[in-house]
Amino acid sequence: MTQLLIEVSEPIAEQLRRRAEAQGLRVSQYLVNLLSRELSEEWPPGFFEEVVGGWQGKPLERPPQGTDGKPAQLLGVLSVR
Repeated sequence: MTQLLIEVSEPIAEQLRRRAEAQGLRVSQYLVNLLSRELSEEWPPGFFEEVVGGWQGKPLERPPQGTDGKPAQLLGVLSVR
Protein backbone atom coordinates (compact mmCIF):
# COMPACT_ATOMS: atom_id res chain seq x y z
CA MET A 1 0.00 0.00 0.00
CA THR A 2 1.26 3.49 -0.83
CA GLN A 3 1.80 6.00 1.95
CA LEU A 4 0.98 9.67 1.40
CA LEU A 5 2.24 12.60 3.42
CA ILE A 6 -0.04 15.63 3.53
CA GLU A 7 0.09 18.94 5.38
CA VAL A 8 -3.08 20.53 6.70
CA SER A 9 -3.76 23.48 8.97
CA GLU A 10 -4.24 22.80 12.67
CA PRO A 11 -8.00 23.54 12.54
CA ILE A 12 -8.42 20.97 9.75
CA ALA A 13 -6.30 18.43 11.64
CA GLU A 14 -8.43 18.91 14.74
CA GLN A 15 -11.64 18.46 12.76
CA LEU A 16 -10.24 15.26 11.23
CA ARG A 17 -9.32 13.95 14.68
CA ARG A 18 -12.81 14.70 16.05
CA ARG A 19 -14.61 13.06 13.13
CA ALA A 20 -12.35 10.01 13.19
CA GLU A 21 -12.83 9.61 16.94
CA ALA A 22 -16.62 9.93 16.57
CA GLN A 23 -16.52 6.94 14.22
CA GLY A 24 -14.09 4.99 16.36
CA LEU A 25 -11.34 5.19 13.74
CA ARG A 26 -7.75 6.34 13.54
CA VAL A 27 -7.32 9.48 11.44
CA SER A 28 -5.60 7.46 8.70
CA GLN A 29 -8.54 5.01 8.55
CA TYR A 30 -11.01 7.89 8.48
CA LEU A 31 -9.12 9.52 5.59
CA VAL A 32 -8.99 6.26 3.62
CA ASN A 33 -12.78 5.90 3.98
CA LEU A 34 -13.35 9.54 3.04
CA LEU A 35 -11.12 9.36 -0.03
CA SER A 36 -12.53 6.01 -1.12
CA ARG A 37 -16.08 7.41 -1.08
CA GLU A 38 -15.06 10.61 -2.83
CA LEU A 39 -13.07 8.90 -5.58
CA SER A 40 -15.46 6.00 -6.15
CA GLU A 41 -17.10 5.82 -9.54
CA GLU A 42 -19.99 3.77 -8.15
CA TRP A 43 -23.19 4.88 -6.46
CA PRO A 44 -22.98 4.81 -2.65
CA PRO A 45 -24.61 1.79 -0.96
CA GLY A 46 -28.35 2.36 -0.48
CA PHE A 47 -28.45 5.42 -2.79
CA PHE A 48 -31.35 4.27 -4.92
CA GLU A 49 -33.37 3.00 -1.96
CA GLU A 50 -32.88 6.24 -0.02
CA VAL A 51 -33.08 8.83 -2.78
CA VAL A 52 -34.80 7.45 -5.84
CA GLY A 53 -37.09 5.04 -4.00
CA GLY A 54 -37.56 7.35 -1.04
CA TRP A 55 -40.45 9.44 -2.39
CA GLN A 56 -43.23 9.38 0.20
CA GLY A 57 -45.88 11.49 -1.57
CA LYS A 58 -48.51 10.49 -4.10
CA PRO A 59 -47.17 8.86 -7.28
CA LEU A 60 -45.67 11.32 -9.74
CA GLU A 61 -47.31 11.53 -13.16
CA ARG A 62 -46.07 13.20 -16.29
CA PRO A 63 -48.90 14.62 -18.38
CA PRO A 64 -48.91 14.05 -22.15
CA GLN A 65 -46.44 16.39 -23.85
CA GLY A 66 -48.14 16.78 -27.21
CA THR A 67 -46.32 18.17 -30.22
CA ASP A 68 -45.53 21.76 -31.12
CA GLY A 69 -43.85 21.29 -34.50
CA LYS A 70 -40.45 22.60 -33.42
CA PRO A 71 -38.56 19.34 -34.08
CA ALA A 72 -39.84 19.33 -37.68
CA GLN A 73 -38.78 22.96 -38.13
CA LEU A 74 -35.32 22.18 -36.81
CA LEU A 75 -34.95 19.23 -39.16
CA GLY A 76 -35.44 21.58 -42.10
CA VAL A 77 -32.69 23.87 -40.82
CA LEU A 78 -30.28 21.02 -40.22
CA SER A 79 -30.79 19.23 -43.52
CA VAL A 80 -27.69 18.45 -45.57
CA ARG A 81 -27.56 19.95 -49.06
